[in-house]
Amino acid sequence: MNHLRSTLFLLLTIGLLQGCTDKKSWTLNWSEEFDYTGPPNAEFWDYELGHIRNNEMQYYTDLPQNVRVEDGVCVITARSEGMDSVTSASINTFGRLDFLYGRIEVRAKIPSALGTWPAIWTLGTNMGEVGWPACGEIDIMENVGFDPELIHANVHMQAYNHSIGTGKGDRIEADDPWSDFHIYALEWFEDHMDFFFDDTLYFTFNNDGKGDSGTWPFNKPQYLLLNLAYGGSWGGQEGVDTSLLPVRYKIDYVRYYKPVQ
Repeated sequence: MNHLRSTLFLLLTIGLLQGCTDKKSWTLNWSEEFDYTGPPNAEFWDYELGHIRNNEMQYYTDLPQNVRVEDGVCVITARSEGMDSVTSASINTFGRLDFLYGRIEVRAKIPSALGTWPAIWTLGTNMGEVGWPACGEIDIMENVGFDPELIHANVHMQAYNHSIGTGKGDRIEADDPWSDFHIYALEWFEDHMDFFFDDTLYFTFNNDGKGDSGTWPFNKPQYLLLNLAYGGSWGGQEGVDTSLLPVRYKIDYVRYYKPVQ
């Protein structure tokens, strides 16, 4: 296994160094290839449990019927448990792995049904001390089932966040994004962040250079979350249809790159 991972590291680094000279050069720092069967690797992943946020319907569990690695992908499944009860999963790297600058890249196939709200996002590891939104939040990908062809990227912090109507973000329209795997990526630098859908850059957020954590808390580590919500303040804005469950959110890999020095 170590030999395979070393080979993968080399091939990915070579591949990224090849190609057009106007592309940035990156080297692979860490990856989760989901090349095993069973629960997500506890070295990297923990779970949110229960009803967590945004008035969402789902109860997050760590049960295999809601999250399991099989056939080379991590599958997060939202299920109807009857009587308008839904279970799903949210995995995260808190306390195990954090990120500061670089490229975070996730290849995933999102579900689509009335009520789905899959996401790839990060939170500051200091959230327990400073709270949200002061810790900073980076939404690499969000999609809602009632508007399924739009892929969203957003950032939240003290000065700019959705709860006070000052959120910063953008979206890109994609043809049937739920029908296949796509790459959702963040390239994070000291002075700006770029967000990509496959090879398309569609949102940039710039550091205003004031040294104010209220407008740029992104000079501190963040941890990664992968979750499938159902309903809630955004996902349920136009209702939900639990008869469409179960639905599956499939993550092929997560890769973290650093710039070549």
